[in-house]
Amino acid sequence: MLVQSLGFIGAGQMARALAGGWVRAGLVKSAQIRAYDPQPEAAEQFARDLPGALLSPNNDELVRQSDVLFLCVKPQAVSAVLRPLQPSVLKGNAARSLPLFVSIAAGWPLARLQTELPAARWVRVMPNTPCLIGESASAFAAGEGATPADLALVQELLNGVGRAWNLPEKLLDAVTGLSGSGPAYAFLMIEALADGGVRMGLPREIAVALAAQTLRGAAGMVLQTGEHPGALKDRVASPGGTTIAGLYELEARGVRGALSAAVCAATERARELAQS
Repeated sequence: MLVQSLGFIGAGQMARALAGGWVRAGLVKSAQIRAYDPQPEAAEQFARDLPGALLSPNNDELVRQSDVLFLCVKPQAVSAVLRPLQPSVLKGNAARSLPLFVSIAAGWPLARLQTELPAARWVRVMPNTPCLIGESASAFAAGEGATPADLALVQELLNGVGRAWNLPEKLLDAVTGLSGSGPAYAFLMIEALADGGVRMGLPREIAVALAAQTLRGAAGMVLQTGEHPGALKDRVASPGGTTIAGLYELEARGVRGALSAAVCAATERARELAQS
């Protein structure tokens, strides 16, 4: 179990998902977690979801009480949140080092974060929503001042709610386009597969469950075997069979190209946000 105290600047859904996942994984106790959010309903929901976690009266106090700070606010709110913290972070506490800051704010590269709060050590993280069920696919990149111990801690936390990769920051926009936006692509595929099942006579709830479990099982095979997905696909597609007939329709209708294009479009949008 970790000994660090974790603070959340912003107590929305992603903050609750990460904190709850770490408690369920046994990495921390609720008493090691605290949060601040100016929206009372968000703070109250955080406290309900994590009994024993503490709410701070403001961000200055949160900084003083935490070893690791998670920036979980909307991108447009980052400057307004960080700039008032500068005196608190610089003042620090003679008895302890400055906290590590971990940002999940989309569109905020490390250089901009370090300009807003240069006294802090920064790590930038791109998680995705399946952290709600402990199945996140995340990537992270280190700022200039982050230490190997900082990175090891971030990786341990992220692996506690899924799987995480340490990557150069220049690749995080592509991670956003693939795994950050990817759950929405998967939900669309599940919905479309289920619609096909309903069209062929299956009850809606059964069709959705079959589609979701099928994608879950297929993903598990890729991760557990380490084999190329094309090889696994070929094993299912026997000559003249049902699967190859379905695959032919997917290729004819451009599904492969559409999914690849979706990743590229989301990546480009992430880059645009980083420049704005």
